Amino acid sequence: MARVMSRMVDVVVIRANSHATVERFARHSRVPVVNALTDFHHPCQLLADIQTYIEARGDIAGRVVGWVGDGNNVCHSWMQAARQFGFTLRVATPKGYEPNPDITKACGASVALLNDPREAVRAADAVVTDTWASMGQEAEKTQRMKDFAGYTVDQSLMALAHRDAIFLHCLPAYRDYEVAREVIDGPQSVVWDEAENRLHAQKALLELLLGAMP
Repeated sequence: MARVMSRMVDVVVIRANSHATVERFARHSRVPVVNALTDFHHPCQLLADIQTYIEARGDIAGRVVGWVGDGNNVCHSWMQAARQFGFTLRVATPKGYEPNPDITKACGASVALLNDPREAVRAADAVVTDTWASMGQEAEKTQRMKDFAGYTVDQSLMALAHRDAIFLHCLPAYRDYEVAREVIDGPQSVVWDEAENRLHAQKALLELLLGAMP
């Protein structure tokens, strides 16, 4: 499939359950392959997220971001972004839901692992969360709802962050589960700008990849 498709198009964008699928496709492709989401990473989302932070608050270097929830694919990409852009990411997950240890090790001092959401967001410049049950985890939803009790980003949690801290979520969101409705629909939320920036960030990515081609 990769050998045929890459003779017919200029770029291939893939959203897949397995990260290995995208890697295998890329090995056999003649054109750039973009990871639009896998079970392990979501780098395109982070392009939009970092753009959104910069638009709202300026340079993210030296800042503190609090992640509350699952150590999932989006969390992994936030961890890598912390190393890439020079900010500190505090990750608070329930025990047993920590991010991949190899990624944690690679990110070094840029990432701190915690279990207390309050410590993750204290004096943070941005607070980020995601759904508790991601793609392919539907069968685990009931158990995850129990395990993630106390990890809802609500007004009391946001109050521990800086007064001008922003809230981000890659969407879709489940109100009053991972985030309270007064937060996602409140003045600190930038999730709608974040969603729009997915369009602009990905246009820029395509321009970069196509411009680099002979």
